[in-house]
Amino acid sequence: MKNQLNKIAKDTNLFLKKYIQEQENSKLIYAMKYGLFPGGKKIRSKILIDIGSLFSINYQTLIAIGAAVECIHAYSLIHDDLPCMDNDNMRRGKPSAHIKFGESTAVLAGNSLLTMAFEILTSSKLKLRDKIKVKLVDKLSMCSGHLGIAGGQYLDLDFEKKKVSKKQIIDMEIKKTGKLFSFCCAVPAIIKEKSLKEIKFFEKLGSDIGLLFQIADDLIDFKGNSKIAGKRTKKDQKKGKATLISLLGYDASIKYCSKIISDINRNLKIYGSKSENLNDTLEFIMNRNK
Repeated sequence: MKNQLNKIAKDTNLFLKKYIQEQENSKLIYAMKYGLFPGGKKIRSKILIDIGSLFSINYQTLIAIGAAVECIHAYSLIHDDLPCMDNDNMRRGKPSAHIKFGESTAVLAGNSLLTMAFEILTSSKLKLRDKIKVKLVDKLSMCSGHLGIAGGQYLDLDFEKKKVSKKQIIDMEIKKTGKLFSFCCAVPAIIKEKSLKEIKFFEKLGSDIGLLFQIADDLIDFKGNSKIAGKRTKKDQKKGKATLISLLGYDASIKYCSKIISDINRNLKIYGSKSENLNDTLEFIMNRNK
């Protein structure tokens, strides 16, 4: 599992470094690269490739699309860390972008990574038909904006120190984290021009994986070690964040995650042994940084 993750991370970073190197230089490039590299574990790209293997999608095509996803993810982290958002000074074991470069540069670097994601998806080097590219851009736009990441971050901030229902928390976490995973799972079905029903099936699968990832992340914050996690932990309780842990408790949240994994594996039984890689990834998500 770790070897697969390392290969995907290496290939994704190589793609991004080459892509940036081929662009005209600007004053923001250094801050953009700081937010992108070395980057996290590339779980989203791994999920994209796991689902892509069910459809026999070309690996390099998936790496390119995964690189676009990592740009979106990096942009969201840079912005989430800002003083006006979650006000975090550490990210991935180093000072957050706004600490390193200042708030204005961090905002602009994040904006630039957001737009670069769509440059990658529309590039002539991505060997997909224009019709497919338009669908990918449309889906990623929706997952990144007010119906996805941005909307989820708004709710995350708005729910602080408020009594919030389980349904509201799940909706917020699916928008904040699940939508990008939803995109990753839908991509192979979109490329193969599957039916809307099948695309929706994989979108729902991705939302569930994203919810699992977010709960696991909240569990790390609750009991994790800052040095291992690479960011400040035990901050959710202090800020009064609305999480399933704060509502259900630690042990019940772990059981909830186990049910998510069980449901996903049951839904993918039709793909037989082809889904084993995804199952390994789900277990890794649940047990990372323990």
